[in-house]
Amino acid sequence: MNQKLFDYISACPTPYHTVAHSAKLLDEAGYTGLCEVENWQLEPGKGYYVTRNASSLIAFRLPTAPLGGYMITAAHGDAPCLKIKENTTLSGENYIKLSTEKYGGMLCATWFDRPLSVAGRITVTTDGGIESRLVDLKAPAAVIPSVAIHMNRSANDGFAYNAAVDMLPLLGIAGETSPLLTQVAAAAGVNDKDILTTDLFVYNPQQGVEFNGLISAPRLDDLQCAFGSLKAFIDASPSKDLTSAAVCCIFDNEEVGSSTKQGANSTFLSDTLERISATLGFDRSAHRCMLSNSFMVSCDNAHAIHPNHPEYADPNHIVKINAGIVIKYSAAQKYTSDAVSSAIFRVICKRADAPVQSFSNRADMPGGSTLGNISNTHVSINTVDIGLPQLAMHSAYETAGSKDTEYLVSALKLFFESAVAMCTDGCYDII
Repeated sequence: MNQKLFDYISACPTPYHTVAHSAKLLDEAGYTGLCEVENWQLEPGKGYYVTRNASSLIAFRLPTAPLGGYMITAAHGDAPCLKIKENTTLSGENYIKLSTEKYGGMLCATWFDRPLSVAGRITVTTDGGIESRLVDLKAPAAVIPSVAIHMNRSANDGFAYNAAVDMLPLLGIAGETSPLLTQVAAAAGVNDKDILTTDLFVYNPQQGVEFNGLISAPRLDDLQCAFGSLKAFIDASPSKDLTSAAVCCIFDNEEVGSSTKQGANSTFLSDTLERISATLGFDRSAHRCMLSNSFMVSCDNAHAIHPNHPEYADPNHIVKINAGIVIKYSAAQKYTSDAVSSAIFRVICKRADAPVQSFSNRADMPGGSTLGNISNTHVSINTVDIGLPQLAMHSAYETAGSKDTEYLVSALKLFFESAVAMCTDGCYDII
């Protein structure tokens, strides 16, 4: 399982690659790609997927029985990194540097003194307009060198990183290094003069490793959940009597607030669910009834107790690595879990024999928002926020447990094989 996770992460250096690779896995599993600009023809029992901006994806599988609700998971495919600006390089007398800015809340120190690569998408001219192309240099292409301790004697006493000075990656030596766009064009198989513009990122190409009950890899937040939910979705085998459609979402831009046309704060999910219902002949009232019989699992990793700083954890909500799926709670509703949604998910986990643990931030250390509470502003359904325990969240190289991915796949597989039916407000049958 962990090697499959590492392979998925290696294939997904940017959200564009995450969507392309996930779509490839869905194609291989017999799913049909749809386009938002076309009318949809949907058949009961069949599986489909649709993308937006080539960086967010929603896959769904219709039941053979009459549709009665939706069982939804949501993860995100982006991770903190450095985004390369439109004018890509800064040239000086000695070096060529990449012109970058921070994307998301990255742990800056972890990006220094390691080989970095470049990936993303480019747009090129065609006879009729423009076309997007994926690109991944894969091999090391840049490095952010630290200042030697001899020149900065206080480097180990705490340092405030200036993103416009300290974090600029070194591309190469002036006069000896090909321009970045020349390298990108060669990797994409196009002429560099045909490139109109780019969405390029600096990323860590290091492979994942497993050791002593741990795994370490780049982008575990949140590709571990994206992989786990997608694998569970593809592997699930619902009964012929099941009335719920399985829906697997991978959103872009969670790390910068989700407020984009393809983020969790967009209409992408609501548009997709409404189109499914309408295509199958349900009016708006019937669609609302189905949402009341629907459930979402918002999947975004959680903080394990730190080996050197246990004081940062709430002493009554210790999260341990390899101890199972984490249900996240917040009085401010930064996480959407409540007594009803967490109870429903706990029942499913118990049936799947997947252990569960609880997380809450220290009362004086509020956490950030995630997908559940944001997407609920557009599609209001019962939602639980979960994740897998990890260390060094937002580092260039993160650490988690070797057992927990399998727990997630097991629980979400059964989730996709289940349905939730409202009896009265607050009372539900889990089928």
